[in-house]
Amino acid sequence: MRKVLLISFFWPPSGKATIHWPLYMAKYLKKYDWQTSVLTVKEDTFSEKDESLMKDVDSAMTIVRTRPNDPFALYRRFIGKKQNEPLVPSETISKKIDNWRYKFAIWIRMNLFVPDARIGWYLSAPKGGKKIIETEKPSVIITIGPPHSTHLIGMKLSKRYKIPHVPVLIDPWVDIAYYREFKRNIATVKLDNYFESSVLHHARAIIFVTKQTREHYILKYPDIENKSHVCYWGYNEESFKNVKKQPKNEETLLHAGNIFDFQNPPNLWKALHREILSGRKLRLKFAGTVSPVIRRAIQEAGLEPFSDFLGFLSYPDVVQEMMNADYLLVCATEPRHVPGKLFEYMRTGNRIIAFGDDNEEVAQLLRVTNSGKIFPYSYHCNDIFERLSQLTPNPEIAKQFSREKIAEELAQILSRSVS
Repeated sequence: MRKVLLISFFWPPSGKATIHWPLYMAKYLKKYDWQTSVLTVKEDTFSEKDESLMKDVDSAMTIVRTRPNDPFALYRRFIGKKQNEPLVPSETISKKIDNWRYKFAIWIRMNLFVPDARIGWYLSAPKGGKKIIETEKPSVIITIGPPHSTHLIGMKLSKRYKIPHVPVLIDPWVDIAYYREFKRNIATVKLDNYFESSVLHHARAIIFVTKQTREHYILKYPDIENKSHVCYWGYNEESFKNVKKQPKNEETLLHAGNIFDFQNPPNLWKALHREILSGRKLRLKFAGTVSPVIRRAIQEAGLEPFSDFLGFLSYPDVVQEMMNADYLLVCATEPRHVPGKLFEYMRTGNRIIAFGDDNEEVAQLLRVTNSGKIFPYSYHCNDIFERLSQLTPNPEIAKQFSREKIAEELAQILSRSVS
């Protein structure tokens, strides 16, 4: 059995959604003759914990944890939070919080931490990687980003030990969507571009989780076309085993995961309020953090009495909420963005309301499974429920996106990378 070193900042018991792809790739790669070892941090001090994910970690797997050296303990103190008080992701990049401490912290994050606020891990991670490489003798190194500083660690180990490097870009790097809301200085952007270019040109193969992101990067770096691949985010079929709809007295519309300022569909909230005033028994639910702009829009639309803010939930509880919902809300940030939750949404068989400007990839996935419609953020939303009523979602078609099948694709890419 061949071996792979997987470097991921996020790993159970972290509850960060970013861990789901590497976690289940590691689990299913074993089926295709790849044994995984993991380099991660001792503690993710930013995210909530989800102990339920520990059951999917192979007890025989070699896992080495090193100090993250991240700035979030200082950040908490600076903005006035208590040491153990959770941070809210949708607040950390909000431009609508009128507090100079938040604004100054964002400026520091955008301009002084390159490529991201986890660059401090670069100081301790190589030593942990050395330990795994000398004992496990991996044939290839996979790195998961964001945080994209992880790719710099992988490249350093790859060069030192002459092991092929395969970076996985879950989100774009230099021009990730939320950077557009903030001003980064010229020197920072230039350095970030240098890091990105260095990693991609050194890589033996590159994996993107959307087709549009791959196409964007090929336009930027034409010479990476032949070594770039798409492995969709997918979903875990085992998570849906024995999950069934529970009876309830009203319709529900659920948004799972964090929702940010720039994902606000204002006309939807107004349309939902009109439906409720007309006598429809409808409730809005959020499983995850909700940004200040979204909160304010819901209040202004008169929806707050009909909304439940559930906060962070364990993954099994989120899946149950998805299954219980009548409608599922997903907000893409840009044409390259296919939200990971979309694949789980499609698997539920529930109807999906999607927002995204010029996002043909999301539109195509919804058409394939007949599970929903995508609308521009400016859409009036008056006929959304009428249009969705014409759809009959097919969850069986969605099974083509199971992570077990995606792991098979990944295994083939890895085999070609080391041959």
